[in-house]
Amino acid sequence: MRHRCRVPQLGKPADQRKALLRALATELIRHGRITTTKVRAKAVRAEVEKMITLAKNGSLASRRQALGYIYDKQLVHSLFEGVKDRYGDRNGGYTRVLRTVPRRGDNAEMAIIELV
Repeated sequence: MRHRCRVPQLGKPADQRKALLRALATELIRHGRITTTKVRAKAVRAEVEKMITLAKNGSLASRRQALGYIYDKQLVHSLFEGVKDRYGDRNGGYTRVLRTVPRRGDNAEMAIIELV
């Protein structure tokens, strides 16, 4: 039983779920805004906020942790360069999830997740 388990399973095995969240986090940091299902948006929100917190720390160990998670090396470099002036005074809450219309094919709840 999954008592008190906070990670949404997303209907996938662990390896596929981790790869999906890494890909969504990479694309969200790259583009600043993506459209996905509401459950996936809420799941990737925690991962992106962890990456931004690592970038705010700015140490070499934080950079290596981010490089181990985000797929693109240049994206990590740009994240660590621009995060101080963008989120320097903010203590969390770096993303926003906005609900949109349901998906046409299967009526899944859709959402836009964006960086604040």
